[in-house]
Amino acid sequence: MPKMKTHSGAKKRFSITSSGKVKATQAGKNHYMVRRTKAQLRNQRGTTILAECDGANVKKFFLPNG
Repeated sequence: MPKMKTHSGAKKRFSITSSGKVKATQAGKNHYMVRRTKAQLRNQRGTTILAECDGANVKKFFLPNG
């Protein structure tokens, strides 16, 4: 069986914390921000921790060596 490679797109978008959780940037900050409330935009700053089910999929399929 050949080794699994890390997905190049996932490498740039996700990182693994020291406790093993998956950290990602907040969604919804690229365009159409005129429609969003100021509170939404403030809450979308920085990064967030993915839900356990989503994080498990990212680690298994996209970041096998992470």
